[in-house]
Amino acid sequence: VSLCREDGVVGDDWQRRSKHLPLEQVAVMEREVAEILTNGQPIEMLGDNLFVDLDLSSANLPAGSRLRVGSAVVEVTVEAHEGCSKLAKRVGMAAFKALAAKATRDQNRRGQYWRVVTDGEVARGDAIEVLQRGPSS
Repeated sequence: VSLCREDGVVGDDWQRRSKHLPLEQVAVMEREVAEILTNGQPIEMLGDNLFVDLDLSSANLPAGSRLRVGSAVVEVTVEAHEGCSKLAKRVGMAAFKALAAKATRDQNRRGQYWRVVTDGEVARGDAIEVLQRGPSS
């Protein structure tokens, strides 16, 4: 996929939404968590843009962290990735609530939002490199 500063994920409907927020350009989720939630179904049903093999916890990647993903550079935003009613319908209310439980909220099991800093291409299997970690919260 192509990532760009203006549109986020090129071709995604994010930029066409009436209330698209700049801090919600790229929705990202840990692949392992997605696979547990989908229980053998395609993880793409969750609606995120990228599924990654990376610890997305606030301790590892606090807001402001910058990463190279493929040839793009992204930044972890402060916007909480909470999920929506469509996700609750897809995975069930119990799983949906478990993702946002206060006790584990800092683990970002629902994922994170990234904003694009430098345009680039991302393909399945591309390495993700942490360029800079943001300030700890």
